[in-house]
Amino acid sequence: MRSLVQAAIAILVVCALLFFAAHQLESRGSAGSQDTITVFNWGEYIDPDLIDQFTEETGIKVIYETFDSNEAMKTKIEQGGSAYDVAVPSEYMVEMMIEDELLLPIDHSKLPNLKNIDPYFLDLAFDPGNQYSIPYFWGTVGIVFNPTLVEDHLTFTTWEDLWDPSLQDKVFLVDGAREVMGMGLNSLGESLNSKDEALLQQATEKLISLSPNIKAIIGDEITPLMINNEATVALTWSGQAADMMWENEDLDFAVPEEGSNLWFDNFVIPKTAGNVDGAHAFINFMLDAENSAQNNDYVGYSTPNLAAMALMDPEVIEDERFYPSEELRDKLEVYENLGLEWLGKYNEYFLEFKMSLQ
Repeated sequence: MRSLVQAAIAILVVCALLFFAAHQLESRGSAGSQDTITVFNWGEYIDPDLIDQFTEETGIKVIYETFDSNEAMKTKIEQGGSAYDVAVPSEYMVEMMIEDELLLPIDHSKLPNLKNIDPYFLDLAFDPGNQYSIPYFWGTVGIVFNPTLVEDHLTFTTWEDLWDPSLQDKVFLVDGAREVMGMGLNSLGESLNSKDEALLQQATEKLISLSPNIKAIIGDEITPLMINNEATVALTWSGQAADMMWENEDLDFAVPEEGSNLWFDNFVIPKTAGNVDGAHAFINFMLDAENSAQNNDYVGYSTPNLAAMALMDPEVIEDERFYPSEELRDKLEVYENLGLEWLGKYNEYFLEFKMSLQ
């Protein structure tokens, strides 16, 4: 009997110790989550020094993870395995994430630096009132080229220049269905958000006629190729073109006059966030004029931050290749959320075009 009592006491003691240990771990985890935020962003899309500065100023450590596509980012957040506090989706993905209830509303009262953002970039159709998103960077899709390696008559102010016979085996395209199909549609004078199957077929046929000029469809590898003059012409994003031009002064960039894509990347707070206050603090920190100007100098894309622009090199913000005139901006379109059915069709036609290159 005595041994049974001792065994029972021992079991109670072990249970008490386990409960205490679990409680301590839970407390530490809870406290730690308020001292840490996890930011989910595109690669090389923030000045690392600003992350360190944020930690110094707030005491909040930043865990920084990257993704390579909007779709990959959304899938990981949907799975819920990681508690991302801040993410940076593009405009059409913001709309999709709102529809799928993946985002928390943003408390504007915690973002005093929101006043720095140009009203032109606020209250847009994909998120009226900016209830769930705050502008981070913006840009366009256009053509980067080396004038010393192409015929003098090619200025790429029109998409038709890509079809010039002198560019045989010299054109690179980014590996993106919306970008390439959008270019095909724009070259026909049509909307890059078209839901007309006949127009998508026409755009695909137009792209297939470009095949003799296509060298490859690739991703970030185009940057060193253009910098080293191993490539002549490429369809790419304005910020990527700016990086190339920084390294190679011979390069130029143009947004064709028929129209193109105007895109926005935005801060959001996923519903799985473990430190909502920390997320607001980080977003507000990045909206600070000096921080935003420093970040813009590092990243190279166009900023929507008016206060930051006042601190930047006038030559940068007056360059209409990267800060297009209002006249050109009126011809640019934001990618709309096409829905799964139509997004699938765009991918199918893009694949048909890619298969024609083999």
